[in-house]
Amino acid sequence: MVIIMLNDKLIIETAELIGEYINHPPLEKSIYLSTERRNVYLKNEGLQYTKSFKMRGAFSKILRLTKEEKKRGIVAISSGNHGVAVSYVCKILNIENVLIFIPKNTPNSKIERIKYFGAKLIIDGDTYDDAHSIGMNYVKKHNMIFVDAYYDDPYIYAGQGTIGLEILNENKNINSILVPIGGGGLITGIATIIKSINPNIKIIGVQTEACPAMKAALNDNTHYIEYPSDDSICDALIGGVGKLAFEKASTLIDDILIVKETTIRKATNHMITKEKYISEPSSCVVIAALMDYDDYDFGKNVVTVMSGSNINENLMLDILNEYSK
Repeated sequence: MVIIMLNDKLIIETAELIGEYINHPPLEKSIYLSTERRNVYLKNEGLQYTKSFKMRGAFSKILRLTKEEKKRGIVAISSGNHGVAVSYVCKILNIENVLIFIPKNTPNSKIERIKYFGAKLIIDGDTYDDAHSIGMNYVKKHNMIFVDAYYDDPYIYAGQGTIGLEILNENKNINSILVPIGGGGLITGIATIIKSINPNIKIIGVQTEACPAMKAALNDNTHYIEYPSDDSICDALIGGVGKLAFEKASTLIDDILIVKETTIRKATNHMITKEKYISEPSSCVVIAALMDYDDYDFGKNVVTVMSGSNINENLMLDILNEYSK
């Protein structure tokens, strides 16, 4: 059995493998968030066809499956964006037997996209952790291929890491990169390639105060597969952290900032009304970090990784109405 390691070589190989299938959003300087102290650049993964970064990891994994594995069918468990990505990738690669487990609180925008791309949906469990438990029980009973969202698959992590490679290919003078943390696959992939090329670049994770799972995991030196959450508008950042992400976090992540739910709402409004990008709250935590930690030393050139734009329509209107008063 060949053991696949997450490293810079794997990420570079993955960038070549998936390059023709994905968009490559450019770094865009924000005239509103930039100040005399720092330049702020947006890396907007909401510009992917599936409206999130998740298709990078999905292509990385599924393109590497054998014909026999593809024929057996695909199972994924998701809070939404990963499910959309897997459904889309399987449609592009003509894989017909696809099953996605999602929790009941998944936004309609994500449910509609999963259905549109052709996967079969099972909506069960009040939270992502509930849906994950239900889905894993199914995986154990059936002979299908499980496409992991964030737990420990190096191919998934390598796909997300291609974002970091693109950032440095465009601008090598970056001082820090702000990345949302849910399960940890995105920040771990990005940090792996960034630190291998320039270890002086700060990798800063951002979590909502409603579910600071990675922060708690590092503080307690405990891998929290599941983690309790308060009510949150950040559906994609709720739940535990991945095993591989936890194992690598202490050597790859320079800091984790916890942001307020009220500030995330403000940041979401900012992205829509000022930057003119529809962004989901889970993505906007990095903008909230700039707001909540104005005096933090981010360095002269800062990249904010905007992870996706699949916001629930009613929530978007609610936020816009709140700030229009």
